[in-house]
Amino acid sequence: MALHFELVTPAKLVRSEDVHMVVVPGGEGEFGVLEGHAPVMSTIRDGALTVYKTENGTPEEIQIRGGFAEVGDNGLTVLAEHVES
Repeated sequence: MALHFELVTPAKLVRSEDVHMVVVPGGEGEFGVLEGHAPVMSTIRDGALTVYKTENGTPEEIQIRGGFAEVGDNGLTVLAEHVES
């Protein structure tokens, strides 16, 4: 099973891929999202979005600033105000 993950800014779609897990810097604390996660919407704070492409793989960190995260039937969508390149 895989989680569909999209990272979007106001300017462009930064990522759209299937991954194992993403840890989101939520407004009230970090939370991990796996395939089958219950629907939720959260603000996000400035920090590192941690992406695990495989279960035992090395995580990748993406620095983001502000925005929202939504988990739904289509997976996880992170709408970030800014993504560090």
